[in-house]
Amino acid sequence: MAELIEIPAGDGTAEAYLARPDGTPKGGVLFFMDAIGLRPRIAEMADEIAAWGYLVLAPHVFYREGSAAELSPTGDLRDPEQRESFFATSNVGQHIANLTPDLAARDTAAYVEKLQALLTEAGAAGAKLAATGYCMGARLAIRAAGQFPGLVVAVGGFHGGGLVTDDPQSPHTVVTGQAEYVFGHAENDRSLSPENAVDLDKALEAAGATYTSAIYPDAPHGYTMSDTSSWHEPSYQRHLTELKALLQRRLG
Repeated sequence: MAELIEIPAGDGTAEAYLARPDGTPKGGVLFFMDAIGLRPRIAEMADEIAAWGYLVLAPHVFYREGSAAELSPTGDLRDPEQRESFFATSNVGQHIANLTPDLAARDTAAYVEKLQALLTEAGAAGAKLAATGYCMGARLAIRAAGQFPGLVVAVGGFHGGGLVTDDPQSPHTVVTGQAEYVFGHAENDRSLSPENAVDLDKALEAAGATYTSAIYPDAPHGYTMSDTSSWHEPSYQRHLTELKALLQRRLG
């Protein structure tokens, strides 16, 4: 299991899961969690990516709102009613809104610095980085590459929401031609319409980015999360295949 560590972030101390590979890492991966939070499922996914040969850091991006334990759901989200209740009664929406692009940029700089230090300690100084994000974490992954072009060279975004908005700081406005992107959109997702997906593709093309963008059939929003009722194993496995190939192409 990935170890839980504490790291200095933009406005305090953030918990994070750290998953180490066997041997010298081929690169580093910033893992941006979904809105449900930092929990054992995120550790499992970080471990899986680490097993491919990468050092993985998954920060608790809502650290300003409380600890990971304080914000974690207490019910069994594999029950659709309990999942719905969690989103209806928690402050998840406000937590997402509170994490503005400016605050996220400050945090991401701290996460990148920590990940680079960990890579250096592991004998992989100067290794390239990737970012992968889930749900609202996909936005943070996109922003990381825009903030660190040429360093964050690969971006995975899966069942991402709010990737294209009317806001001048919408994530799609900061894509860069210096990274390769792989997106696995959920077919059943109110937070990203087919029109949004098309607009994202247009932004990637305009930036000169290499990218793959697909809508996973029958996939609900949250399909990678086996601890919720949104779990969809075929889509999860497809995401693993496409993410692993991306990391191999860009990080080795």
